[in-house]
Amino acid sequence: MERHGEEVHVSTDEARSGSTPHVVRYVLGFSTLLVIALLSGIWIIGAINAPQDQPGDGITNQAPPTPAE
Repeated sequence: MERHGEEVHVSTDEARSGSTPHVVRYVLGFSTLLVIALLSGIWIIGAINAPQDQPGDGITNQAPPTPAE
């Protein structure tokens, strides 16, 4: 701590009363990668298990026609 007249200058560690490790950044990065992998897995498994379009089964990628008014 340094005093310059009426001003008091303290370092970051002194102001926070401790050190600030970068553990939070590692947890954030790891959890982000984990969420991306989990959601990708859910999406891929859902796409694999979805009914496939085969001729004559009535499943299409088009919206059903709306009735004319």
